[in-house]
Amino acid sequence: MNKKNLIIIGCIVGLVFSIGAMSIISKNSSKMKSKNLKTVMGTVTKYSGNTVTIQDADSIIYTFNVETSGVTIGDHITIECSGILDKNKDNQDCNVLSYRVSKDSDDSRDINNISFSDSDLFGSFYKLARQKLETLTLDEKIGQLLLVRYPDSNQIEILKKYKFGGYLFFAKDFKDKTEQEVKTMMRNLQNASSIPILTAVDEEGGSVVRISSNPSLVAEKFKSPSEIYKAGGFTAIKNDTINKSRVLNNLGINLNLAPVVDVSTNSSDHMYERTLKENTDLTSTYAKTVIEAGKNTGVSYTLKHFPGHGNNQDTHVGPVTDNRSYDDILKNDIPPFASGINAKAEAVLVGHNIVTNIDNTNPASLSAGVHNLLRNELKFTGVIMTDDIAMGALNNIDNVAVKAIQAGNDLIITTDYIESFTSIKTAVENNTITEEQINNHALRILAWKYYKLLLLNNQK
Repeated sequence: MNKKNLIIIGCIVGLVFSIGAMSIISKNSSKMKSKNLKTVMGTVTKYSGNTVTIQDADSIIYTFNVETSGVTIGDHITIECSGILDKNKDNQDCNVLSYRVSKDSDDSRDINNISFSDSDLFGSFYKLARQKLETLTLDEKIGQLLLVRYPDSNQIEILKKYKFGGYLFFAKDFKDKTEQEVKTMMRNLQNASSIPILTAVDEEGGSVVRISSNPSLVAEKFKSPSEIYKAGGFTAIKNDTINKSRVLNNLGINLNLAPVVDVSTNSSDHMYERTLKENTDLTSTYAKTVIEAGKNTGVSYTLKHFPGHGNNQDTHVGPVTDNRSYDDILKNDIPPFASGINAKAEAVLVGHNIVTNIDNTNPASLSAGVHNLLRNELKFTGVIMTDDIAMGALNNIDNVAVKAIQAGNDLIITTDYIESFTSIKTAVENNTITEEQINNHALRILAWKYYKLLLLNNQK
């Protein structure tokens, strides 16, 4: 074979190899592209000219940068995008390739379209909750989303009108009352409500006590978590929780906004006196101990203040900014909440700090990113509630109750119940939020009440 023929054969072989290599690269590139392609389906909850916010079936909230036309709140939408989709935050950086919209106004009100898994905390109770929800008006469903500071007068008449999810009581509501008077007060409220109500207190022990501030109800104020722990460790914490539950349940209180599972080991921290005053690991064990001890006592316990108060100042007074790193929060503050949730905590209360490395604009209680972290990373399927929206940290924010729902809260603690109720109803009427969103949250509250045996024992 001469030199010329060898050169021709070599060129042919090289060409075949190149074509094969290009084919392999093309196939690999296609596979990589398909791997990066994400599909998200949900309901439109907010939109503007260049962004759209949706909530999926798992209550995860996503905001995409995309120019939308013909999209309205309540539409069911499917979005295809490429890049990174981060379920722990709301604002997404991925590139939207296309979206499809399904318009059916009837669907947005059909409670049979609401999907909850049997693996959710309240599981099979959603079937009963759906049946109950079908009997409620829009006003009654909105009322279920409000945990209202106990009014100074006309409490029964107000409850009959608004059908609140519950009342929150402070020390002054028990002042100078006997045990029998408190029992009668609670019984009269339950009898007046067509749906059994949550009766809530902050009975943390130590500096925050409501029931035990009255020596006629409890001989001695409940001690702080740190005092109890130092005296007898977690066995003492367990016994204190059981004893506290017995006292509250006897009086007709069915929800305790405790324990405080914020981590604080520095005496200069605002939250220090209300915490266990121990490190993350011990605080995690504390959360687990209280939640497990509170089960089957008739009193539900609430982990607070998500995602952790840290060394921040008092949100009762005004806005507070938390500039700690995301990794620091995940490592030091989140584990006690995860521990309590794994122990089947039924409720988590979200604080009002602006946690800049999760959401640098909104207080945690109004941040979809914070709620996504709770729902997605911690897999929490119970009730999320705000801290009191009358606190100073939210004073300069308009339509707080509406924004709380848009962020993903089920239950809103409020003092101005008229403003909260009216703003939510107006938002539904002008399509700022959908009745589907109201249904989702009301259904979870009702399922919780069945889970707590409030509705099973008090069908009305």
